[in-house]
Amino acid sequence: MTNLWSGRFEKGMNEIVAEFNASIGFDKRLYNCDIDGSIAHVVMLSEAGILTGDEKDEIVSGLEGIRKDIAEGTLTFSVAQEDIHMAIEEALISRIGDTGKKLHTARSRNDQAQVDVRLYFMRETSEILNALIELQRVLLAKAAENTENLFIGFTHMQHAQPVTIGFHLMAYFQMFRRDAERVIDTRRRANQNPLGAGAVGGTTFNINRHRTSELLGFDAPSENAMDAVSDRDYIIEFLSAASISMMHISRFAEELVLWNSSEFKFVSIDDSFCTGSSMMPQKKNPDIAELLRGKVGRVYGDLMAILTVMKGTPLSFNKDFQEDKEAMFDAMDTWKASLIILAAMINKTGFRHDEIMKHLKAGFLCATDIADSLVRQGIPFRESHNIVGRMVKYCERQSCDFADLKQDDLIAIDSRFESLKLPDLSMTGCVNARSAIGGTAPSEVRRQIETGRKWIDTVMGKNQR
Repeated sequence: MTNLWSGRFEKGMNEIVAEFNASIGFDKRLYNCDIDGSIAHVVMLSEAGILTGDEKDEIVSGLEGIRKDIAEGTLTFSVAQEDIHMAIEEALISRIGDTGKKLHTARSRNDQAQVDVRLYFMRETSEILNALIELQRVLLAKAAENTENLFIGFTHMQHAQPVTIGFHLMAYFQMFRRDAERVIDTRRRANQNPLGAGAVGGTTFNINRHRTSELLGFDAPSENAMDAVSDRDYIIEFLSAASISMMHISRFAEELVLWNSSEFKFVSIDDSFCTGSSMMPQKKNPDIAELLRGKVGRVYGDLMAILTVMKGTPLSFNKDFQEDKEAMFDAMDTWKASLIILAAMINKTGFRHDEIMKHLKAGFLCATDIADSLVRQGIPFRESHNIVGRMVKYCERQSCDFADLKQDDLIAIDSRFESLKLPDLSMTGCVNARSAIGGTAPSEVRRQIETGRKWIDTVMGKNQR
C-alpha cells in the first residue's frame, strides 16, 4: 500500500519500521471523534466557499457510511494504514473517489489528531466526572446512615480520639470533591479547538475556526497554532489529577483491607467483592480492594511516561507525541473502572458496630477531653497535658481505664484533683463535644453532608454537556 504522504519517497517503509511507527492498534478508538472532526471541517469548508455544497454532502455521506461500518465491525484496519486518520481518509477515497481527496484541505494530521484527542478527552472526562460524583453520592448516603455510629480516629495507626463513621467517610468525600474540581478545571483548559492550526503555522486558506469550534462544542479556537499542535499540558494535568485520585482510592482500599482483617473486624465486605483461596477453604480475601490499591501504580506510570516524553521535545510537533495516547487511554480506563468499582463496594460494605465498640474501650480515647476540661478549670494546657499523661501511665500500670479511677487514685496522681472534676468520659460525650465547624459531632457531620449535597447539585448543574 502507498501512503497518502509518500509522494517524495522512492522506497516504502521497512515492514518492521512500519509496525513500530503505526498507532492504528490503539488510536482506532478515536474513530468517532475523527469522523466528527472531519464532518465539522468540511461543513466549514463548504460555508467558506472552499468546497461546494455537493462535495460537502458527498464527503459527509461517505464518512457516515464509514462510521457505520466501523461500528458494525465490517471495516477493519491494518498496520499499513498507520493511524486512524489515514485509515478513514483512505477508506473515504476508495468509496467516493477524487472528492474524498479534498477532505484534508486546510488541515494537517497534527491539528487533526489533536482535535480527535481533545474531543475524546472531553467525552471521557465527562464520564469520569460522573463516576466521581456517583462515588461521592454513595459516601454521602453511607455517612448519613452513620452520623452517630462511633468509630476510632487514628494517628500513627494508634488510637487517637473517638469519631463517628460518618465523619470518617466525609473525609474521603472531601478528597474526591477535590478530585472532581481538578477534572473540571482541566476540562476548562482542554476545551480549545486546534482545528485549523495546520502543521505548525496555520493555513493560507480563509477558514472559520470559530465555526468549527461551535460545531464541535469547543469553547474557542486555540490562540497559537504552534502551541496547539505541540501542547500536551492538558493530558499531563489529567494524568496528575488521575494519579492523585487513584492515591485517594488506594488509601480507602487500604483501610478496607485493614478493617476487614481478623485483627480489626470493623467491616464486612460483600461476598461479591471478595475471592477465596485455592488451598484454604476458610479464606475470604478482599482481593478487589487490594487490586484497587495496586492499580494506582500503573496510573503513576502513565503520568511519568508522558512527563518523560515531553521533557526534551523542541517546538513544535515531534513523533514522540504519539506516545501520549496509550498513557491517557490507560489512565482513563483504569481510573473510571476503579471509581465505579469502589462506589459499588462501599455501597455493599457493612460496618460491624459490635466489634468497633470493643476497640473503643482501648487506647484512652478521651485523654484530650480531660486535658481540655482541666484547661477550662484554670490549669495551663502544658500542665494539663502532663497530668493526663501521668493518668495514662497510672492506668497502664493498674490495668484499668480512666473511668475506673477513684478520687484517691486521682489525688495520688496530682493533688489538685481534690478540687478538679473530670468531664463526661463517655465516647458519645466526647464526640458530641466536637461541634465546631469541621468536627465529628453528629450535628456537624449532618451539616457537612448537606453542604456536600448542595455542592454536587451545583456541579452537575454547571457541567452538563
